[in-house]
Amino acid sequence: MKANTLNRRAMLVVFGLLMTAAVALPAAGQQQTTTAADDKIIAIDVLLQPDQTMVSKARAVNARLRGDYKDGYSLDATHTPHVTMVQRFVRAKDLNAVAAAVTKLLATERPAELELKGSRLVYQMWNGVALHALIVDRTPELIRLQQKVVDVVAPFAVSSGTAAAFIDTPEGADIIPYVASFVPKASGANYMPHVTVGVATEAFGKKITAEPFPAFTFHPAGVAIYQLGNFGVAAKKLWESGAAKGQAK
Repeated sequence: MKANTLNRRAMLVVFGLLMTAAVALPAAGQQQTTTAADDKIIAIDVLLQPDQTMVSKARAVNARLRGDYKDGYSLDATHTPHVTMVQRFVRAKDLNAVAAAVTKLLATERPAELELKGSRLVYQMWNGVALHALIVDRTPELIRLQQKVVDVVAPFAVSSGTAAAFIDTPEGADIIPYVASFVPKASGANYMPHVTVGVATEAFGKKITAEPFPAFTFHPAGVAIYQLGNFGVAAKKLWESGAAKGQAK
């Protein structure tokens, strides 16, 4: 196996591209009328929003990738860098309850106090392009938080979903069974935190990942929930913590 590539199983853990588009959740305690839309199953990502240090590093790498591959995407308002905590299928009508459960957890947990380290850049070939990510070192504190997020979301999880649970995702896409098996295949001992930064050609991937990589530290700036799209992109922002709302973008 090439030094700069991970096997397919590992990289399904490593990569999750990001996009945002805000939508509002009902206020806590607000009575809801069940509709077909409410009962719809959606795929969500509960994630950490990194601080400006990580965002700047991710955008710098992304700019280089786009210089090589013009059809790649920018890290912008609809492609926001993030660190996945858990991906699950839930019912749309339960989103407010999921957000409330995460909010309750954040009353005792302090993600912003975590000191995380971006340690290396890797890539994996996917659909003919090299998908790149900044790997975040696992720490006991991060693994403990990830497990707690998994636990509070678990009561609302459903076992499976279809392409309709995602944004712009075709039937048969790899992301569908991946989300169904995220717990336990990509959580706990198998959790590989990362920030996906873009796509390029394989030749450029070999070049850029062979360069010396200066490790750096950063902190989470907040917690958010997104609806997923194809390849694990966070395609629609559903909720974010009060701390995250106060952060400059």
